[in-house]
Amino acid sequence: MKAMILAAGKGERMRPLTLTTPKPLVRAGGIPLIEYHLKALAVAGFTEVVINHAWLGQQIENYLGDGSQYGVRIQYSPEGEPLETGGGIFRALPLLGDKAFVVVNGDIWTDYDFSVLHQPITGLAHLVLADNPAHHLAGDFSLIDGQVHDGLPDTATLTYSGIAVLHPQLFDGCSAGAFKLAPLLRKAMADGHVTGERLNGHWVDVGTHERLAEVETLLEARR
Repeated sequence: MKAMILAAGKGERMRPLTLTTPKPLVRAGGIPLIEYHLKALAVAGFTEVVINHAWLGQQIENYLGDGSQYGVRIQYSPEGEPLETGGGIFRALPLLGDKAFVVVNGDIWTDYDFSVLHQPITGLAHLVLADNPAHHLAGDFSLIDGQVHDGLPDTATLTYSGIAVLHPQLFDGCSAGAFKLAPLLRKAMADGHVTGERLNGHWVDVGTHERLAEVETLLEARR
C-alpha cells in the first residue's frame, strides 16, 4: 500500500515562519513536521510515498530528496497553484495506482501507529477520527459501530485527524483542478461507504504558533 503526504498548504496562520519555509518543514523538537511522518510510515511498513507541494515546494524536494535516508521512496506531485485537498490527491492518482492508499496531512503531529491501516477497507474511505480539540469543539463527524456519519442530530462527534485510507474510486467523475475532499467524503458517508476508527494516541493540528508550542511540550515530556 502506498502513502501520500499532503504538503501543498501555504500555512498563512504560521507566518512569519512560513514566509520563507514551507509549513511541512517547520520544525518541532528540532525536526521538520513532515519528517516525523516519513519515519513513522517507514516503521509501519510503508515504503512508497507520494508528496504533493506548491508553496516553496522545491525546498521540500531539496530537503527530503528521494527518501532513501528515511527508508522510503518518494515521488513528488508538484502543483503550480494549490489544488486544495481533493484536487491535489486527484492530480497524484497516476502515481498512487488503482488500489487504496493512505493519506496524511503534512501539517499535523501525531504518535499514531500507521501500521493498523494496512488492513483492506470495505468502502471508499476509512477515516481516523480524533477527540475534538479546544479549537474545534463542534467536531466533524460521528462514529457509530465503525461507520462514519455526517450531521446526525444529538450524536457525539469527533474531528477528522487528517489521516485516512482512500480508494481511487472515491474520485470517479472528478475533473482536474482545485476542489475540496470533504464533499466527496460526505457523499460517500451518505451512501454508507465510509468506515472509521478513533485515534489512539496524541494528535495536534499544527495550524498556529500556539499549537506548535503544544507539540513542543508533548515532545519535551517524552524525552
